[in-house]
Amino acid sequence: MIHLDNVSKIFGSPLKQVEALKNIDLHVNKGEFIIIRGPSGSGKTTLLLSIGGMLQPSSGVVNVENKDIYLLNEFERTKFRAYNIGFVFQMFYLIPYLNVLENIMLAAGLGSNGTRQRKASELADQLGISDRILHKPSELSAGERQRVALARALIHQPKIILADEPTGNLDPDNSREVIRILKEYHQTGGTVVFVTHGKDADQFADRIFNLSKGEIVQ
Repeated sequence: MIHLDNVSKIFGSPLKQVEALKNIDLHVNKGEFIIIRGPSGSGKTTLLLSIGGMLQPSSGVVNVENKDIYLLNEFERTKFRAYNIGFVFQMFYLIPYLNVLENIMLAAGLGSNGTRQRKASELADQLGISDRILHKPSELSAGERQRVALARALIHQPKIILADEPTGNLDPDNSREVIRILKEYHQTGGTVVFVTHGKDADQFADRIFNLSKGEIVQ
């Protein structure tokens, strides 16, 4: 499903380099829920973006769904992400001038507007935000915003969810709700890569990897 072989990422100039990832080998099986845990600055987000086809490594191979994704051109990679990967971020990244329903529909891809709206409404109902679909992000709580972001990630039924500190801005109750939603997705056969500095999702993980200074450590 996801295979990283000897992946490194270097930022900066030749005279002042920062090695964000160092020779990462990581294999994730289809249907796994894995956690990548590490402190701020350990390379977690860099690793997640590399898996998601959004940040090309300096060296190494990233293979997702039997495709070396950095051999694809930008258009092909964007299309691949749209069909296979859903992203959830700590900062939500909702469009402020769109309402909840419109934000969810953004990721629905092609198809009739009626079909996209129906799918978005169904997800809003499943995630407990159906009474907020006409509200703008500024009118929502942090927990509600993250549920909108989750609905947006799930609407195109991706094979993989990449979650970057999805509970980082939430209180304990909302954190548990986000983890519950991701676990339900996992139980339907989805693959979850959950990046965090905490331990709130440990009980649901099939495997846990610790990241320190760009390296996976025991």
